[in-house]
Amino acid sequence: MLMNRTILMMLVLLLVPCGAAVVIAAPAKDSADQPAAEAGKKVLRAGAATSNITPWLGEAIVGNWNTPPAKRVHDELHARCLVLDDGAARIAIVLVDSVGIPREVFDEAKRQIHEYTGLPADHVLTAATHTHSATSSGWRNALAPDKDFSDYQKFVARRISDGVRRAINNLEPVRVGWGAADEPRQVTNRRRFAKPGMSMPNPFGGQDQVKGCYVQRDLVKPAGPVDPEIVFLSIQAADGRPIALLANYSMHYVGEVPSQDISADYFGAFADRIRQLLGADRLDPPFVGILSNGTSGDVDNTYSEPPGHLPPYARLRHVADDVAQAVFAQCRKLQYHDWVPVGMVQRELELAVRKPTAEQLLHAKEMLADPQRADKFPHERTYAQRIMRQQEAPATIRVIVQALRIGDLGIATSPFETFAETGLEIKAKSPLKPTCTIELANGGSYGYLPTPKQHQLGGYETWLGTNKVEIEASTRLIAALLEMLAELARAK
Repeated sequence: MLMNRTILMMLVLLLVPCGAAVVIAAPAKDSADQPAAEAGKKVLRAGAATSNITPWLGEAIVGNWNTPPAKRVHDELHARCLVLDDGAARIAIVLVDSVGIPREVFDEAKRQIHEYTGLPADHVLTAATHTHSATSSGWRNALAPDKDFSDYQKFVARRISDGVRRAINNLEPVRVGWGAADEPRQVTNRRRFAKPGMSMPNPFGGQDQVKGCYVQRDLVKPAGPVDPEIVFLSIQAADGRPIALLANYSMHYVGEVPSQDISADYFGAFADRIRQLLGADRLDPPFVGILSNGTSGDVDNTYSEPPGHLPPYARLRHVADDVAQAVFAQCRKLQYHDWVPVGMVQRELELAVRKPTAEQLLHAKEMLADPQRADKFPHERTYAQRIMRQQEAPATIRVIVQALRIGDLGIATSPFETFAETGLEIKAKSPLKPTCTIELANGGSYGYLPTPKQHQLGGYETWLGTNKVEIEASTRLIAALLEMLAELARAK
């Protein structure tokens, strides 16, 4: 191609008059695939890559009630990147091993991606997995960003953008297939009703009807459903070589990790296991397995052994293996397509920020004014601090929601820890089948997203400071995402 272009340029220079302007068009991007396009055949291309985002030791591990400094790295953390291009549209999907990443950090990564590659920011989906064994990439007040990025925030943004650039460099003709599998054994709704007469105090001195955050044997029926479905996308080279697999499962995280260990939790273990099952070790370029978090704000995993009866990491490996085996069994049944349409749409929703009542604010100030005062209610001091941050936050925030189409597969996004019933409603009403929702996307510091009905029941996930936005936010999110999925489904 280069030799032909050089000869053409020499001929033109010989034929035109001396001093006349000569314009030679620049070669099209990714010109190696032009012969197929020139022959009139549509080409679907994909590329995948990972970037290591493991933080340095000594930083605080977040995700639990305490924040111990990291002392060990059990397994490295990554940004796992996938790029798809149908010849008319190009999109990127990035899953990052973190409990949650602020919109501002993701926005900086997208800015760099656009600067270096031309890929528009609204064609990039970025999300956190929600491992609870990583250091913070967030702000002191999630709804009120600091003026400057921390060193780790800068590092994560750059590594995300580098990963997408590397995935673009790996673009090649592919075939894709999608499917769904069920794994009901590892999901249980962690919000449970109390037995009659049982006291369920909250940090504000009131009483809840349900207890959230974890399952206790002295609680009764669950307060909501679970979603056991694993939706996945498999990508192969034209010769059948595995390139990437993106899966989505609605289960919060596993844990059972030593408190000062850095780990990607079962999300990272799934990536390793699915690579083994597909026989995709040591490929060039390397295979990339990706597990995204679905709508799991009220869903934990259950296991036959009580917590603490297994050695560290055994439980999360068991869960990862179950999920990977379920996906692998369905991979053998997939129908692959040499070309499918790819699309992505994005909107911003403006949501009201929940504010404390005058009584809650006074109580918080009194609590914080006396450092020696003991908690009278569960986590009273912690929530006094969170109430003050809610008061300091702006009156409204703007959040990103996205919808994607890859063939008949639909993907929705939520920037919250979203309840399972929200994801189930989106799945049921989406015109694209199957559809899944990736949570903690494009800004994972906004807290939990209970439904209005769940707000009435109380519980950890509804407490002010755990939930940060208006009570009707889930209803508005669903309506916007269904409109966007319908728009993609209508596109040719």
